[in-house]
Parts: sequence; C-alpha cells; structure tokens
Amino acid sequence: MEHLFDTLYAAGAERLSFAPDFTGRAFVLRRQGGNLLVYASRRLAEEADGLLAAGPFARQYINHHHQAMPSCDWACENLNAPLFGPERERQQILAHCRMGGGFADHEAHFADFEVVATPGHTAGSACFLWDDGRRRYLFSGDTVFLTEGRWIGAVLPGSDRLAYLASLALIKTLSFDVLVPSLAKGQPFHQTSARETERQIDAMMRRLEHGADG
Repeated sequence: MEHLFDTLYAAGAERLSFAPDFTGRAFVLRRQGGNLLVYASRRLAEEADGLLAAGPFARQYINHHHQAMPSCDWACENLNAPLFGPERERQQILAHCRMGGGFADHEAHFADFEVVATPGHTAGSACFLWDDGRRRYLFSGDTVFLTEGRWIGAVLPGSDRLAYLASLALIKTLSFDVLVPSLAKGQPFHQTSARETERQIDAMMRRLEHGADG
C-alpha cells in the first residue's frame, strides 16, 4: 500500500482501459471504530497482506455504480467490509456485486465520515467527507478528478449537466483540505485551500457551462 498521509493509504493502483493515462486506486482510511475502504480496485487481492495488516475494516464505500465490480465481494468476504453505495443505483451495483447498505442524501454515517449527494456525473453520484482530526478529505469519485493538479470533470452522454453544475456549486461550499478522486493523472491527491477550491471549481463550471465535457 502507498502511505499518503498519517492515516490515509492507497491500494490497488491500476491503469484503466478507458483512460490509460490515468490511475485508479482504492483508499484505506485508518480510524478507530474500524477502517473504511473508499472506491474499488480489481487489484485489491494482490495487496491482501497489507490490507489485513492495516487492522479491522468496518465498510467499503463507492461513489457511484461505475465503481461496482467483483472485487467488492472480495473485500466483503476477506476484509469483513460490506459495500455501501448510492440507493439510486442499487440495481446497477447489484449486477456486479452485493451491497450491505446504501445512502441517498447528505448523511453522517460516522462522527468523522459524511456522505454528500452530488448527482450529475450519474444520478446517484456522491462525495465523502472524512475528518481524521488533522485534515478534512473530500473523496470526489469521478465528479472531480485530477490531471497533473488540474481539477476536471466527466460529463458522459447519460450525465445531467445542470445537476452536475449544481453539485459543483455545492462542493465549492464544503470545507476540506485534500481532494482525493478515484482517478488521477499524476499525484493521486491535491492539497487545497478555500481559495484554491473556489478557483478550480469555478474553472470547471465555466467549461461545463460552455458545453465542454470536463
């Protein structure tokens, strides 16, 4: 596993066929009360020893159904980490793996971990906010991802552009120190400030308003 910050690790780094210049990862949030696994990776089983050594897991979370894959069942069976994903996309997720629970809106699942609904990329897309006591992390999935430090989005043929813009406006109001997307070209995270977040999100919104895909 890659050690990124005090309590944040990356696992299962993989190149993706639809975006060969980008790397996808799952992230391990080491915390009291049980670790969390955020996102999914087909390569998790290759890092089983490191994952098991990280301590007991409580859950795995995915932002939207594009992240659903058989390795989610592996995490449930081998890490005791049942999968939580968006209720709006339950049927799409169940086509690939089991679910242990879901979420629909802005929900505090733990004292340090919140779900924030951010539809647009897909109907059920969400972000996760985690406060480890030192930093606040935003796990943005594919709604905001990174290319060499630049924040970009992914408007697909089935995306809702207006909902996407509203979600970006919401993200701009959130307080966080580190952006952690599911895909990145270059460094897998971006440390930010309120001013930097506003600048990057405003640039994204201008591109989407003018018809760009990201």
